[in-house]
Amino acid sequence: MNIVVCVKQVPDTATERKLRSDDKTLDRDAADGVINELCEYAVEEALRLKEAHGGEVTVLTMGPDKATDTIRKALAMGADKAVHLVDPALHGSDALSTSYAMAQTLKKIGFDLVILGSESTDARTGMLAAMLAERLGTPQLTLANKVEISGTGITVQRVTDYGFDKVEASLPAVVSVVEKINEPRYPSFKGIMAAKKKPVQTFGIADAEIDAALVGVANAWSEVADFAVAPPRAAGTVVKDEGDGGVKTADFLASKKFI
Repeated sequence: MNIVVCVKQVPDTATERKLRSDDKTLDRDAADGVINELCEYAVEEALRLKEAHGGEVTVLTMGPDKATDTIRKALAMGADKAVHLVDPALHGSDALSTSYAMAQTLKKIGFDLVILGSESTDARTGMLAAMLAERLGTPQLTLANKVEISGTGITVQRVTDYGFDKVEASLPAVVSVVEKINEPRYPSFKGIMAAKKKPVQTFGIADAEIDAALVGVANAWSEVADFAVAPPRAAGTVVKDEGDGGVKTADFLASKKFI
């Protein structure tokens, strides 16, 4: 079984994130890049499915040159190989354009199952899995906290507000997973060393037959109209309890329209 895991490099949430002043896109050089946390759950689930059913796990990422660090993390966890979609023309692509570019690449490399995290910590759109499935013409099984494969069939537990739904489909399919599905393994020293020798194939837009007029910041369907730096946090208000602390607290909350 050929499992492809889509992973993304995102700015470290522990650092300050900024937008570029020229095109209002994320300034990826202003913060350290790390693998998106939910992508680690997707990699782990792919590895478990491989261990149970055989096959290989391919990591696919779209991003700048520095995204190779994210690829190596996934390879160190145990993925077999990787494909890096990198091209200046892709800069600033929104979710719609990204789904198109990644779908074109997936058609080139082939797959039986595509697994993603349910969202990224930078954009948080949560739409990529559904968009990929639509473009690829496959079933989508999103927000899964359990995945089972039997022959050419796949069953997931889909998390809902009231519990979960049992969703079944036939392979090939696109699945997105939530953080409660598993516990990602920690790369061992042996895995880190082995990752350096695993194949990483680089694709440009020409290699994946991506139309440059459909990607990039100039062709995005959504844009940031304006932004401003968040003001520094103001000092808090201290309520001194002199027997009327409850009243003072209520008055303060009322003044802020919390109550």
